[in-house]
Amino acid sequence: MQAFHADSFALALPPGHPFPMGKYRLLREAVQAHLPTLRVQPAQPAADAELALAHDPAWIDAVVHGTLTKAQQREIGFPWSPAMVERSRRSVGATIAAARAAFLEGEGVAANLAGGTHHAYAHKGSGYCVFNDVAVAARVLQGEVHRRRRQRLRVWVIDLDVHQGNGTAAIFAGDESVFTLSLHGANNFPFRKEASDLDVALADGCDDAQYLQALETALDEAWERQAAVPPGLAFYLAGADPHVDDRLGRLALTLAGLAERDRRVFALLQRYRVPVAVCMAGGYNREPATTVAIHRRTLELAQAHARTWAASATA
Repeated sequence: MQAFHADSFALALPPGHPFPMGKYRLLREAVQAHLPTLRVQPAQPAADAELALAHDPAWIDAVVHGTLTKAQQREIGFPWSPAMVERSRRSVGATIAAARAAFLEGEGVAANLAGGTHHAYAHKGSGYCVFNDVAVAARVLQGEVHRRRRQRLRVWVIDLDVHQGNGTAAIFAGDESVFTLSLHGANNFPFRKEASDLDVALADGCDDAQYLQALETALDEAWERQAAVPPGLAFYLAGADPHVDDRLGRLALTLAGLAERDRRVFALLQRYRVPVAVCMAGGYNREPATTVAIHRRTLELAQAHARTWAASATA
C-alpha cells in the first residue's frame, strides 16, 4: 500500500497556536518505524491547473502570490508564507497521488498522511484549510478517467471528521457525480453548516455505541441512494477528532470505537469493491501521541484492507 506525505513543509506558527503541525512528522516517523511495508513517499505539489478544477482562479492567484487580506488569513487560521503555499499544494498533491494509486493503478486503497482539508470553499479558505484536497483530487480523477476510458467516474466522499465538511458540500452542491456524506458534531465548527447529500449531526458526548449505530445507518442509506449507479472511487476522511479527549471534538469515542469505525468503512468498501483514498483529516488531542496512535491505527487497518482487496482480486 502506498502513502504520501508533505511534512517537510511544516509552517512556523506562533507560540501557542492550536494547530498541531508537528503531528504529521510524528505520524510519518511512527509509520516508518512500525509499518515498514507501507510505501511512504513524498507528494508532488498540485499544479495551478489542477487546483483550478475545484477553485476559483482569483483565489488560487491570491494564495500563490501572497495577496490574501488579513481577514482571509484569519479565516484560514495561518499567516501567509511561501511555506504555506507549498505545503497546501503538496497536501492536495498527496491526495491526488493516493487516488491515482487506489483507482488508476488498481491498488484498491492508498493514503495521504495529512489531507482532509474540507473547510476550503471554491473561493476561500477556512478552518486551517487553504485548498480542498478531496475536491481537487476528485475532479482530477474524473477528468483523467474520462480522457483515458471515456467513462464518467462517480465519487463518494465519506467524511468522518468531527467537523462538517462544509467546503466540500458547497463545491459539489447539485453535482450528481459526487455524493457527500458527513457525520459530525451538531454543535461544533462550522456553526453555519452547508447541505451535504447526507448529513448526520451528532449530539455532544456521543459514545461508541451511538456513533457506530449512526454510522451503520448512514452508510446503508448512502449506498442505497447510489446503488443504481455506484461510485467508482471513494475518499475517506478518517478524522481522529471524534476521540473523547480531543480538544475540539465534543464527542466521546474511544480508541476502540474509532478503530471499529474504520473497520466498518473498509468492510463496506470491500463488499462493494469501491477503491478508496484515505485522508487523516483532523486531530487535536490533548496528547499528540494519542492523535498519532489513532491515525496509525487507521493506516494499519487500511493496510489490512489492501491485503484483502488484493487477495480477492486474484481469487
